[in-house]
Amino acid sequence: MKVQQIMTQNPVCISDAASIYDAHALMHNRGVRHLPVISETSATLVGVLTHKKMITTVIGLYNRYGPGALERRERHMPLSELIETEYPVLFADTSLLEVVDYFIEHKYGCLPVTDADGKVIGIVTSSDFVSLCKTLLQKA
Repeated sequence: MKVQQIMTQNPVCISDAASIYDAHALMHNRGVRHLPVISETSATLVGVLTHKKMITTVIGLYNRYGPGALERRERHMPLSELIETEYPVLFADTSLLEVVDYFIEHKYGCLPVTDADGKVIGIVTSSDFVSLCKTLLQKA
């Protein structure tokens, strides 16, 4: 099986010029836990923002500055301070056996899928693998 068979196509992405406030609002409003971050100038993948990193940061800001200053702090904190830039990038034709090893060995929650030009075309999450397991178990 290949990545294209389980990936979420055309995932919600955010610009690297955005603030943490923008990302927080987007994650909340769209109900996503992972955001591929794309270059404002080239629209290519530059990183990934995870829900875990977002929550840790927001709680830290809240504890340090209090509820009254949280939104202001989020609006002035660049997204570039939070994104993960070191991770494997997948292609639609990458084998799922290869991807499983990434998730198991590194405990990734998601991996972006790009085309040859670095444009985001999808995302694979640990939930996608759980859904695949359910499908396979139902067939067994």
